[in-house]
Amino acid sequence: MPHTSGLPRLFLSPPHMGGNEQHYIQAAFDANYIAPLGANVTDFEKRVACYTQSPHAVALSCGTAAIHLALILLGVKAGDPVLASSFTFIGSVSPIIHLGAEPIFIDADTNSWNLDPALLEEALHDRQQRALPMPRVLILTHLYGQPANVDALAAVCQRYGVTIIEDAAESLGATWRGRHTGTLGTFGILSFNGNKIITTSGGGMLLTPSAEYAKQALYLATQARQNTPHYEHTDVGYNYRMSNIVAGIGCGQMEVLAERVARKRDIFTLYQTLLADIECVHFMPELPHACGNRWLTTITVDHPAITPETLRLYLEAQNIESRPLWKPMHLQPVFRGAQAYTQGVSEKLFATGLCLPSGTAMSDSDIERVATLVRHCIERV
Repeated sequence: MPHTSGLPRLFLSPPHMGGNEQHYIQAAFDANYIAPLGANVTDFEKRVACYTQSPHAVALSCGTAAIHLALILLGVKAGDPVLASSFTFIGSVSPIIHLGAEPIFIDADTNSWNLDPALLEEALHDRQQRALPMPRVLILTHLYGQPANVDALAAVCQRYGVTIIEDAAESLGATWRGRHTGTLGTFGILSFNGNKIITTSGGGMLLTPSAEYAKQALYLATQARQNTPHYEHTDVGYNYRMSNIVAGIGCGQMEVLAERVARKRDIFTLYQTLLADIECVHFMPELPHACGNRWLTTITVDHPAITPETLRLYLEAQNIESRPLWKPMHLQPVFRGAQAYTQGVSEKLFATGLCLPSGTAMSDSDIERVATLVRHCIERV
């Protein structure tokens, strides 16, 4: 659809540099540490570990690589069942397939839009009753920067001997009972993709309280090379380490992370205020004990004549990017036939939901521009 507004384009969640990133990049050039490893990588790991209060952090090429390594370190092999949030991005679950394991998708609840603890219990009880192989791992996504109900989910997992990998790719800066997401399970996963709350252009991080797991992750991420002067390998590893240049961007971004979280939450609050009187518009909820980073402001429109695509195209015509909510994994053609425990929540959210522009460089007037157009679109109908 052609743009008719003549106004600058508003993107969904573009990168927002803090100003010092170039300093760290230049330092890497000056030292000629252009390839993976170097002072920036070590510094970035320390900064993330300090911020999240994680004992160990390993910088990697992407968040999906971090999930892959976490699954390997937990002993997941071909044919093993692995539990996962259905309402998420495919990068959260594709490593299950990489290992030849079998995903079991669990639907969301209405209270958080995250994985439903009651449905998780139902799934595990069902498999136990039917004497099916029991999953030992859950990949739990904190969706759109909002923490899931960690207490309830952890209690279920403890009863059934399930280990939690937290997919905190979207939730850096979010907390549950004052603790950072990504530090509440055996492993935590971060992403620094170009649209995240801070970015390194591409990259990820594996968090863990275990020194041994961190050591093994580092070993596998550097091609599983033995400590010899030549290249000696007794295991198959991966080229998963973060580049020193990319890590330099991350060091600069960490300097402004607190500001970015505060601004994301301000953006959400302003949208909520501006659209508060429109009865059919609802916002993603936040659980008690949770403080999300509001990575994206997300809404549902409960109106029989308005779909997310209607609203998306209306905004696009005014040079504004928006996006439907994630299509649940159990509805994706690539996972046709995968086992799923669902109750229609994520399907309804996908059918009625939209992500609004949430870039931290947006001005209040930019947000007002978007909210006004959302209002006009609904009122026209």
